[in-house]
Amino acid sequence: MLRLVLDTNVVLDLFHWANTDAVPIMAALESGRIECFADERTLDELQRVLTYPQLKMTPEMMTERYARYSGLVQLVPAGEAPHLPRCKDRDDQKFLELAARCGANILVSKDKELLRLRGRTTLAFQIMKPAAASLALASINDSPEK
Repeated sequence: MLRLVLDTNVVLDLFHWANTDAVPIMAALESGRIECFADERTLDELQRVLTYPQLKMTPEMMTERYARYSGLVQLVPAGEAPHLPRCKDRDDQKFLELAARCGANILVSKDKELLRLRGRTTLAFQIMKPAAASLALASINDSPEK
C-alpha cells in the first residue's frame, strides 16, 4: 500500500477546494487504498491555516475539515529524521522529516522549495505535485498485482 504525506496546501486542495488534480488522492484515501500520515506539527499548521480569512470558512467548516482529515490520517510520533536536505522554506522542513520518519513513498506538495529538492538529492521517497501523485496512484491501481 502506498504511504503518502500531504503538505497543507494539498490538504486544502482535497478537503476545501476539491481541486481536480487531487480528486484521485481523495478517493484513494477515503477508500483505504493508500495510507496518509501526519504528526503534531503538520496538524498544528493545518489548524492555523484553516483560520486564514482568505479561505472564508465558518468555525463549523474549519472544525469539519480538520476532523475529516485528522480522522483519515495516521498520527506519527515526533522524532528525529537525520540526513535530510534542508528545505529553504523552514516551514516545509517538517513535511520532509515526517515523510522520512513514516517511511512514505510520496510527499505530495505544491511548494516550490520542496519541489526543487526533486532529483537534487537522494531521498527514500519521491516529491510530487498532486497531478503526478494522482497519475502514480492510477498506474498502481491499474497494475495486475492489485
